[in-house]
Amino acid sequence: MQYNVRGENVEVTPALRDYAEKKVGRLERYFENTSSIICNITLRVLRGEQTVEVTIPMPGVILRAEDTHSDMYAAIDIVVEKLERQIRKHKTKINRRHRQTGGLNQLFADDAPVLEHAGEAESDGLAIVRTKRFNLKPMDAEEAVLQMDMLGHNFFVFSNAENNEVNVVYRRKDGRYGLIEPERV
Repeated sequence: MQYNVRGENVEVTPALRDYAEKKVGRLERYFENTSSIICNITLRVLRGEQTVEVTIPMPGVILRAEDTHSDMYAAIDIVVEKLERQIRKHKTKINRRHRQTGGLNQLFADDAPVLEHAGEAESDGLAIVRTKRFNLKPMDAEEAVLQMDMLGHNFFVFSNAENNEVNVVYRRKDGRYGLIEPERV
């Protein structure tokens, strides 16, 4: 696994870099082939809070976890635990999808442990408990943010008036806003 460790408002010391790479390196046991995997680790300090964000883009899936803690080393530990839970939870489902699509043989290793809760094995399907349907009114991102705020939601789906594509605006943890646009392939 290749590591890209960067710091925002914090100097990434060799000790901090080694610790992050060592802890995130524990995840390698869950993957079949780690040579082409690039792991992005961002260490950030904002208003005295230490945030660690780890993103591992892979074919067909993006593993991502983020945590804020008063101690950077503790935040790294928590993020790695979150990623391990994600991998264990979704391992079977993702491997099955890759086999069916004829893409990679398997993304995750067969001998990687599977997460079980209270004696129950993971179910294959996710339970959708509610479905909403609505018309996508063409608008710009600023108007979508205003609509989202008026509704009191954390995200808002809309049709972008500029390119006629479905976009999503969302409220970030830092109070600012983000925009999700489809990638043109």
